[in-house]
Amino acid sequence: MTDPENYFDSLYRHSGDPWDYRQRWYEKRKRELTLACLPRQRYTRGFEPACSNGELSASLAQRCETLLCTDFNAKAVDLAKERLSAFPGVEVQQCALPHEWPLGEFDLIVFSEVGYYLSPEALAEVAAQANRSLSRGGTLLACHWLHPIEGCAMNGHDVHRVLAQRLELEPLLRHLEKDFILELWGHQPAGFDLSEVVA
Repeated sequence: MTDPENYFDSLYRHSGDPWDYRQRWYEKRKRELTLACLPRQRYTRGFEPACSNGELSASLAQRCETLLCTDFNAKAVDLAKERLSAFPGVEVQQCALPHEWPLGEFDLIVFSEVGYYLSPEALAEVAAQANRSLSRGGTLLACHWLHPIEGCAMNGHDVHRVLAQRLELEPLLRHLEKDFILELWGHQPAGFDLSEVVA
């Protein structure tokens, strides 16, 4: 995308929910599928880059002890801070990928609807950052729209192809529909937490 700053400034100038995350059934259903695909009930430290207005973040916050949400657009960050103010374990920062990747380890990284706004080279760097940041036994979830997006060099298939090539992680799950693809990776295959099984 040639000028992402102006593109997103224009989107958020006209709406606090430019993709209609709160109302569209497509978005609600995709959000529920995202949450259902996470293999663990609870995560210690989650990271959601490109969090937009924080609608998915609000659901992730209920599965994480702490959650770091970032976006490079200032208006999106303000909206996310307002949306997530009720969750004490959530921090929202203005950061741009791939160069402002946060420090530390995460046992959950959610990379949703963001990859095609990056160049293939920047996406490869994001994958390298994720390799270094995901803790042993952690989960990386990626979900992307499959149709072409004006001004973007890649579609969702391209994004997931780069991730599959660059992530040094085990593929755990692949869910493909006409409109979107959702995949999970980790350092090792995820299984049931037997401590949660009630006899």
